[in-house]
Amino acid sequence: MDEKILQKLLREVADGALTPADAVERLKTLPLGYDDMGFAKVDTHRELRTGRAEVIFGIGKTPAQVAAIMARLAGGGAPLVIATKTGPEAFAEAKKAVPEGLRYHEVAKLLVYQAGDAAAPTGKPVSVVCGGTADIPVAEEAALTAELYGCAVQRHYDVGVAGIHRLMDKVASIREAGAVIAVAGMEGALASVVGGLVAVPVIAVPTSIGYGSSMGGLAALLAMLNSCSLGVSVVNIDNGFGAGYLASLIAGKGIHK
Repeated sequence: MDEKILQKLLREVADGALTPADAVERLKTLPLGYDDMGFAKVDTHRELRTGRAEVIFGIGKTPAQVAAIMARLAGGGAPLVIATKTGPEAFAEAKKAVPEGLRYHEVAKLLVYQAGDAAAPTGKPVSVVCGGTADIPVAEEAALTAELYGCAVQRHYDVGVAGIHRLMDKVASIREAGAVIAVAGMEGALASVVGGLVAVPVIAVPTSIGYGSSMGGLAALLAMLNSCSLGVSVVNIDNGFGAGYLASLIAGKGIHK
């Protein structure tokens, strides 16, 4: 439930436009705080607690399940609903239940419902830096997430350490950011290099890009965890969404409205 909806409901009761009994009917799910859909218990009050609605993790869910959860959250008044790691099949299914305000971002694999126009960006921008072209899907997941939560985003892609002059050309722009997201696979050195060049938090995202001893991103994860640059934090392998979410809290106002 959106905070604005709750405030409107209380004002209607205070003004006499709505009876307490009618208000109770509208708030019957409030004590529970979730809606049991059988296959999922949807957290309908997360936005009241954290300022942002529940996010749908697409892996392991059928397109129909993703669509049903998205429809429930959107129908409950959430102004922004995001499903991560989804395919076009989920988009096709969700369009049947949520015909308006729905978009699918193919590269980032994000399915997004947004009510009305996006608010103007607030706070400082977020810089998203990625090592190679193969890392762009995870970088785009991070960049779009930060944008959806109200931040302007600077994208600096394919600037990995094997050609570090490409990164150095962008340092002045990167330093303007309120937070930096560094996305890299292989040996994961990009985050340490960026961390030594900026005065703001760096969120490192290891990707599963690599071969042999990269071990599906584990090598990059361990390298980032062992970074000698201060101010570098690390999210899980391929977790672009988590990085974009955190960066928006650091660089922006913290709450989507």
